[in-house]
Amino acid sequence: MTSDTTQSLPWPAEALIPHRKPMRLVDQLIAFNDQGGTVEAFVPADSPLLDKDAQLDPLATAEMMAQAFAAVKGYDDYLCGQSVKQGFLVAIRKIQFLGDVFAGDCLQVTVNLVGAIAGFAVVAGEVKRDREIIARGELKLWIREDSPPESDIK
Repeated sequence: MTSDTTQSLPWPAEALIPHRKPMRLVDQLIAFNDQGGTVEAFVPADSPLLDKDAQLDPLATAEMMAQAFAAVKGYDDYLCGQSVKQGFLVAIRKIQFLGDVFAGDCLQVTVNLVGAIAGFAVVAGEVKRDREIIARGELKLWIREDSPPESDIK
């Protein structure tokens, strides 16, 4: 990953990842460094991932971590003059759900690259509300080297 941060943040996640509402769970990239970054995620009241008590399904925090890394990687691709690459969540490891998330919560999702080889990346992630850790874990992701045609990204 590059460490060039000449582009100003925050940067809208929609410009960096293929996900669209309601399945885009992160809103903006707010911090970036050579090994990771942080995104903000606002949980809207109309999210299909909320239960009848307006509580977010805990697994959604793992998807937030994956989308956070996609935003970080997409921003890095952009800074390097490359097209944004598509990635896929392959595995979730060592996940811990430590708190509940509800509609209206604003979360900070921080991800850091642990290692990468042959198109696969291992990422450590953490989801916080203010200073409270809500979830943390490791993800394995596969990043396509070639970019699919724009019409294939939904």
